[in-house]
Amino acid sequence: MNQPLAYVNPEAKVADNVVIEPFAAIDKDVIIDEGTWIGSNVTIMRGARIGKNCKIFPGSVISAIPQDLKFKGEYTTVHIGDNTTIREFVTINRGTIASNKTVIGKNCLLMAYVHIAHDCVIGDNCIIANTTSLAGHITVGDWAIIGGLSGVHQFVNIGAHVMISGGSLIRKDVPPFTKAAREPLAYVGVNSIGLRRRGFTSEQITNIQDIYRILFLRGRNVTQAVAYIEANIPATKERDIILSFINQKSDRGLMKGYSKF
Repeated sequence: MNQPLAYVNPEAKVADNVVIEPFAAIDKDVIIDEGTWIGSNVTIMRGARIGKNCKIFPGSVISAIPQDLKFKGEYTTVHIGDNTTIREFVTINRGTIASNKTVIGKNCLLMAYVHIAHDCVIGDNCIIANTTSLAGHITVGDWAIIGGLSGVHQFVNIGAHVMISGGSLIRKDVPPFTKAAREPLAYVGVNSIGLRRRGFTSEQITNIQDIYRILFLRGRNVTQAVAYIEANIPATKERDIILSFINQKSDRGLMKGYSKF
């Protein structure tokens, strides 16, 4: 829809049925796919790649250059998946030479005032609540939920199906299927309610709980726990996802296990 009070650079590629409200600004080298709605006073800068049926609410800034002093103007992008909703005043910075792009998956909800820094990769179906900030080079797995007012340290990895309490300071990796809360951030259980909603069986959830009891509640260090799990827990898809996450290269290390203090 051609909105005369919006600015759309002639070099931008905007599908015919995209709705652009007054006072939005769309720069060159932007691609917006069909069915997407761009609210008033949204700024979409060079390098943005926005999928189908997205909603971007007023005040958001998409694909601004990174807030990284090492950035030297290299060509980088932001990719936003289909059906993702970006609420008011969200900021998503494009990548740096490290990975060349920042990625938001499909069917995500980024609530108001969320900040996603350079080179982050957010999976599909994620919810990031109000005023949460992600520093650079963070990965978030599919179906993760991060509570509002949280801050995530650069290079942290957050696994799939995780639920993180609001107001958290996330300095360490959070493994898949878990709930995390307290200060410092610690394991507080398996995200069993979320898993049931997504079709996991009681047997699958019980197996996940058994693995995390070994990892976090039996007094073993991570190396000892992984060796025990590999030797004693039958191979399942969930077991292998957890072990793969723990064994990946990490700059931050794993979050703490549960304790009474």
